[in-house]
Amino acid sequence: MCKILISPSILSGDFVNMKKSVSAISDWGGDLVHCDVMDGVYVSNLTFGMPMVSAIKKITSLPLDVHLMITRPEKYIDAFIEAGADYLTFHPDASESIECARDALKKIQSKGVKSGIVFNPNIKFKDYSELMYYCDIVLIMSVYAGYGGQKFIPESLDKVSEAKEFIKKNKLNIPIEIDGGITESNAKAAIDAGVTILVAGSAIYKSVDPRTTIKKLKLEIE
Repeated sequence: MCKILISPSILSGDFVNMKKSVSAISDWGGDLVHCDVMDGVYVSNLTFGMPMVSAIKKITSLPLDVHLMITRPEKYIDAFIEAGADYLTFHPDASESIECARDALKKIQSKGVKSGIVFNPNIKFKDYSELMYYCDIVLIMSVYAGYGGQKFIPESLDKVSEAKEFIKKNKLNIPIEIDGGITESNAKAAIDAGVTILVAGSAIYKSVDPRTTIKKLKLEIE
């Protein structure tokens, strides 16, 4: 089995003490810091932007896994790279065109940052599969992007399997990430489907023992 990585979403952290919420991730055994950027347009919620990403970069040595839920993400690629994103994923259906999405992915890669696209539950994999050739990672949403704390959509694993088959068929080296309602009870199903990076927010930050929760999500302990 491939190594499983956990990317705790700071959306579920304590915004009054974000430094503590971010610093705790490495102490708990997390591998990435998941930053949910929402613009109030592509999704109805509004979170934070480049200044927060830049501030977080200064207080952790873990890679920043930045997920853009914003309209025309191609306009902001340079700004988020400058802010410190190590992984930069966006929704191609939010781009002005598929060509703009492709150019954005190529630009991200040219800057030495890992690029990726995100699929909402209602977006068909085949509609944007051609972009996979410019990706270093693919993120499958198991809830609808926009809010934390939603319940896991089991059918999202079908898209994970579809992505895994495409990656295998085309001999690509792209890890599959999943985000939305991930808990100890569904982590194994996601991993069995082909996921190697799990984003979890509430399951970790609301846990009485986040370190043990992360180990269980990685299937290191039962």
